[in-house]
Amino acid sequence: MDWDKGDGLLPAVVQDADSLRVLMLGYMDRNALRATLVNRLVTFYSRSRQRLWTKGETSGHVLELVDVSADCDSDTLLVLARPRGPTCHLQRQSCFENAPALAAPVADAMAAPDVGFLGELDALVATRARERPEGSYTTRLFEAGVRRIAQKVGEEGVETALAGVSQNDEHLLGESADLIYHLTVLLHSRGLSLADAVEVLEQRHKT
Repeated sequence: MDWDKGDGLLPAVVQDADSLRVLMLGYMDRNALRATLVNRLVTFYSRSRQRLWTKGETSGHVLELVDVSADCDSDTLLVLARPRGPTCHLQRQSCFENAPALAAPVADAMAAPDVGFLGELDALVATRARERPEGSYTTRLFEAGVRRIAQKVGEEGVETALAGVSQNDEHLLGESADLIYHLTVLLHSRGLSLADAVEVLEQRHKT
């Protein structure tokens, strides 16, 4: 790596490993890169604080490392990560508001819909679980407890199955959306996330 070009710092572009959305830009020195590789959590060098900081060390919205690579000049890093919650301090998935996201590799993009919103839903439910805003249906579910949430998942599962055999496409899609939402809430009530379930699917696909 050409550490001298930037006085010991290299720009690090962080990209969502699943949606390919650009999430943020930070800077790494040798120690930040080493900490990222060892701890598997994306860590930067803060130029304002003059110290290392792990993304999400306060908010809990960490970036779990998948891979790091250098560009052709060895003076910029591309970091692939899986975000656990919104990356931006404005509670957005990306610090770049209009950054595009892909649901599949480019070769398959024309054949597959963009499901990047599932990541946003996952992040929103995580925020609701943490902040519990008054008047939110999601808050009421979390306060009702895991048994009630599990019951709702069961109810929505049955309704989805029934819609699949006896109702039109619109009803099936509506019930499917309800099921995905309540399943996401159930996962977060157990300290898990929709991204964790997707990761299991990815591992099964690989094997």
